[in-house]
Amino acid sequence: MERKRIKIACVGLGILGLIAAIITCALPSWKVTSFTGHYIVMAWVHEGLWMECVYQSTGRYQCKTYDSRLPPSTDLQAARAMTVVCCIVSAISLLLVTCIKNEDTKPKIFLAAGVGMLIAGLLLIIPVSWMANIIISDSNKPLESIHIHLGPCIFVGWAGGVLLLLGGGLLCCFSRLRSGGTGGTAVYHGNSASALAI
Repeated sequence: MERKRIKIACVGLGILGLIAAIITCALPSWKVTSFTGHYIVMAWVHEGLWMECVYQSTGRYQCKTYDSRLPPSTDLQAARAMTVVCCIVSAISLLLVTCIKNEDTKPKIFLAAGVGMLIAGLLLIIPVSWMANIIISDSNKPLESIHIHLGPCIFVGWAGGVLLLLGGGLLCCFSRLRSGGTGGTAVYHGNSASALAI
């Protein structure tokens, strides 16, 4: 029963981490730029991996994908690739944990899934932290009427990465517990036909 609870906890952490990774990858809220005029915020620009959205103080907003004719920056390309790979690896790891029923191969499968979730967590934390560093450095530049902030997706990405790391670490420990507790038994027979089982 305790092993089942640990497995459910690992799967739950992995699912939450995957949802956070998908939100981080899909939503355009990595960088938020606000434009003020006469001490009133006139517009907000939310930038993500794939598109940007402009919200005006009048209530109107417009979203558009980045111009495909202009090559994206190297940082943006790396962030896109790492977050997409994170989603794929974490989804495969969760499928391995939930779909494999063979008791003999479960320890190895759980170990592989745990390592996969650990890699997925790193693949999410690294681009989020890198982009956060770039955004903070841009926000330190003194510009009147322009204020740059970290978007919600940065914090969601950090949380998702931590959840994936926790789930992967628990899965790795759980796989070692399973493999260590399934040792075989040896029977020694003496001349008097007595048996001692260890």
